[in-house]
Amino acid sequence: MEKLVYLDNAATTYPKPAIVYEKMDYVNRYLCFNVGRGSYKGARESADIVDETRKLLAELVKTEKPQYVVFSPSATIAFNVIVNGLEWDISKNVFVSPFEHNAVLRPLYSIAQKNGARLFELPFNKESFEFDAKAAKLLFEEHKPDYVFITHVSNVTGYILPVKEIAELARKYGAVVILDAAQSLGFVEVDLMELGVDIAVFAGHKNLYGPLGVGGFIINSCSNIDGVLKDAIFGGTGSDSLNLEMPRDLPGKFEAGSPNIVAIAGLNAALKWLKENIEEIRSKKKKLTLELVGELKNLGVKLYIPSDLESHIGIISMNVEGFRPEEVSLVLDRRFNIATRAGYHCAALVHRFLGTVEFGGTLRISLGYFNEKREIEYFIESLKSIVF
Repeated sequence: MEKLVYLDNAATTYPKPAIVYEKMDYVNRYLCFNVGRGSYKGARESADIVDETRKLLAELVKTEKPQYVVFSPSATIAFNVIVNGLEWDISKNVFVSPFEHNAVLRPLYSIAQKNGARLFELPFNKESFEFDAKAAKLLFEEHKPDYVFITHVSNVTGYILPVKEIAELARKYGAVVILDAAQSLGFVEVDLMELGVDIAVFAGHKNLYGPLGVGGFIINSCSNIDGVLKDAIFGGTGSDSLNLEMPRDLPGKFEAGSPNIVAIAGLNAALKWLKENIEEIRSKKKKLTLELVGELKNLGVKLYIPSDLESHIGIISMNVEGFRPEEVSLVLDRRFNIATRAGYHCAALVHRFLGTVEFGGTLRISLGYFNEKREIEYFIESLKSIVF
């Protein structure tokens, strides 16, 4: 196939809706001004785009306070701001799932090395991926949790974790619960109040269909975490400039430096497109996922997905007997022009959990709205030519 078949949407969705490219080009040419640093018309219009984007994100997670939406250059930087803003000492216990991304794990590991905090892994069944609430309760009894970090959707297996159940249990012990919604927001419903999380971190360039260069976090307006979370990045905010301390109000407390107005404008356009098309996006992606999983099962490859496909979105990890994942990915790319991802996918713990370290990780196929059935069929035929 001459046209690229892109099956790496968990890394970043591609292509973006046409309106995203158009909005970014327009803003880059005519409205690329420094938000909050000028009172002239162009700066005001740029600020209006940022404010509207906050409102769109707040609406998506069902909060009425857009000032609780904090922008950063990426979800990774957002996690670093959060982790470095929390209180840490040798008494702190932090729990993570085995499905966490290194954007969470590496900042936590660094903090633990410096301050002596203890890291624990939440228990999950290795076959079904189900959360073991009974075992978790015993762990919490022995090691009272201070912070619990949970990914909403695994970037390796596509598993949708039971966030509400985990958060409900953790909050009984007074824990702060932080959600990684990088893979979920825009496809899986994220209601901060309903889920019971204090903060949700988002990436603009995945299931929100925005560009690279914008992410952030959203604070639950019913949480007191903003009073607990210390400043972690310092600099100009365009407000209270004679004060050498960071402002106390949100979102300025966590938004030092010039915002990426071009990326935020792209996200703005993407969110409006998403709002109009979200049900169609969900329906199409679910249908393609079921078709792909069915075909892969018929091929007899090893799949690393949850047993209940209702707890799964279109991210599928697999291995082909007799091949390392990077070998299959390379052939798919060079011979068939199919883009996939091979390796450990920036997720250290999950490959130990799955037992895939010795294989070099997995081959990952991740679907997006712009994939078509004929591309799935072409991928399967291409894979067959490698396997058989």
